[in-house]
Amino acid sequence: MSSRLFWPLVGLLCLAAALAGYRLAGRPDNRRPAPGYGTWLPRPRPIGRLRLIDSHGRPFTRADLDGRVSLVYFGYSHCSHECPDTLAMLARVQRSAHLPRLQVLFVTVDPRRDTPAVLARYLRRFDPQFIGLTGTAGRLRRLAHTLGVALGRVALPGGGHAFEHTVAVFLFNARAREAAVFMPPFHPRRLAAVLRRRERRLLAPS
Repeated sequence: MSSRLFWPLVGLLCLAAALAGYRLAGRPDNRRPAPGYGTWLPRPRPIGRLRLIDSHGRPFTRADLDGRVSLVYFGYSHCSHECPDTLAMLARVQRSAHLPRLQVLFVTVDPRRDTPAVLARYLRRFDPQFIGLTGTAGRLRRLAHTLGVALGRVALPGGGHAFEHTVAVFLFNARAREAAVFMPPFHPRRLAAVLRRRERRLLAPS
């Protein structure tokens, strides 16, 4: 094929591909509702058994999720960047959503260092209403596995350690069922807006 015909043919193929992509992008996706932000489960998923300790030293069970809309994030108090950034974002959501039955739960992945008292002091930096959760390593791992949170311990020079963990915010409805998950980059205004828009459905008794 001569170069005189080659480049016009390439141009036509690119134009055809662009038009095909435009047509596919314009088709609605009927497989799942599009609430505007986040990945929403077609059917909210039960969390199952839950037995942890909150940052006030009190037992925290599945019953503490009932009747509330909960945003759940896994991290630890020695985390350098992702955890404080995400908690600051959640504090902005808490202030701007104006939902009295919204609670933010911070589940530690470092139970040896993150005692209830440590969690309480740490979370006060972001919002005094935030609730920290700790427990045995086995129970925390089971909860992380249920939600698909990957965990890993990393040795540091000098004998210290850090943790790698999935950076995600999980949304639970008032029936203690996982309804959605939000991944970075986070958008606090959009998250607050979608919570307000779907408040009635999230708080519905059934």
